[in-house]
Amino acid sequence: MQQESGSSEVSLWTACREGDQSAFGCLFDLHKDRVFRHAFRLLADRSDAEDILGTVFFELWRKRDTVHVVDGSLLPWLLLTATNSALNLRRATRRYRHLLSRLPREDHELSAEDQVYLRSNGLSPELDDALRGLNPTDQGLVALVIIEGYPIAEAAMALEIGPSVARKRLSRLRVRLRESLSGASTVDLALEGNGS
Repeated sequence: MQQESGSSEVSLWTACREGDQSAFGCLFDLHKDRVFRHAFRLLADRSDAEDILGTVFFELWRKRDTVHVVDGSLLPWLLLTATNSALNLRRATRRYRHLLSRLPREDHELSAEDQVYLRSNGLSPELDDALRGLNPTDQGLVALVIIEGYPIAEAAMALEIGPSVARKRLSRLRVRLRESLSGASTVDLALEGNGS
């Protein structure tokens, strides 16, 4: 049975190399599920796996004059191309995220609706602006301890830092925030927070 399916795949590939698009469609139908599953295993993202599937078959069509059947099947070439494409996508994503992390944050005005929401929840737009200037760990400390009222020990555990480190950071943060927010009384109340 393997020999028979292999010979039909070879004949499809031969027709494909001569420009037969319907033969290419048959090859796509034959291998699309295996290539998709392989890409999904590598990337764990359905959308990315679909992109890889398209890339692999695009490359197969583009390189049809140089691709050769291995043991009666194109599957080894397809899976290897999927692996290489997935690795390229990972590298590109990593480079893109690194680049984004290095870009300066864009200051933007809060909508009137967002300002109403912040004020109704005891936060001023000034505090929101001050929080945006903090690194993610400091933002987490302020959000968990000062705004939400969690104990420092729980916040430290959630942020994967030691409680003493969290206390020191929080003390410095309160001073910095008071200096930068020398105004709103709701902010002063919030900055007293839960110091436990």
